[in-house]
Amino acid sequence: MPEGHTLHRLARLHRKLFVGRPVAVSSPQGRFAASAELLDGEVMTAAEAHGKHLFHRYGRDRVVHVHLGLYGTFAEAALPAPEPRGQVRMRLVGADHYADLRGPTACELLTGAEARAIRGRLGADPLRPDADPEQVWQRISRSRSPVATLLMDQSVLAGVGNVYRAELLFRHGVDPQLPGRELDRATWDAMWPDLVALMRDGVRRNRIDTVRPEHDPRRRGQVARNDRHGGEVYVYRRAGMPCLVCGTGVNHSAHAGRNLFWCPVCQPAHG
Repeated sequence: MPEGHTLHRLARLHRKLFVGRPVAVSSPQGRFAASAELLDGEVMTAAEAHGKHLFHRYGRDRVVHVHLGLYGTFAEAALPAPEPRGQVRMRLVGADHYADLRGPTACELLTGAEARAIRGRLGADPLRPDADPEQVWQRISRSRSPVATLLMDQSVLAGVGNVYRAELLFRHGVDPQLPGRELDRATWDAMWPDLVALMRDGVRRNRIDTVRPEHDPRRRGQVARNDRHGGEVYVYRRAGMPCLVCGTGVNHSAHAGRNLFWCPVCQPAHG
């Protein structure tokens, strides 16, 4: 599933391509046809992301809410737009570019109040200027749940996925199973700005890089990571491989239905 930096890249791109101009909206697949008809030819006034959610605003009270889920993708290109191929849920055509949305978990037309209700259920997004790390800390510090669970809870922290979770915990030496209420404040105060910086870097590069220069395997003459997620990482999807810091094999287990990766030496078990 795309993590928050991907949605912020999309919002930034869609602001550049479509905001402030009339947009032709259609649904070649048909599943969004009635809503597309209401929007067709209207001016897109804003495009923004909150966590893993994308919002396109039209006029005063119409908002298209998109959640890509596991399989959703947006593809943008310069005009002319070809005949739609495959299951295109929504097509946007602007002055000189078009965008096709395929396979999202959600693509729905909402009122402004309904869109605000969705955002109201989300936690702070590290990539938004209105994010409040104190709000996140209050939720984490009062919880008995493992930190690994809390970082992936979108009502606590919006936009963090499996990669950023694993890498943030490693970079700060935190045991994934540590209860939230046992995380010390100084560690959290270091984790938040680090997470913000990592995710902003993800927006810029369109890949997730978390390895500090002194640990980069390429500096040691080793082969760079080759993975569809891109970037160099410490533990994510490196089960059984040597830790880039201490050389211990990276651990892996299932956690709340997702894969969890950590180094047992660099992230010693709490207690």
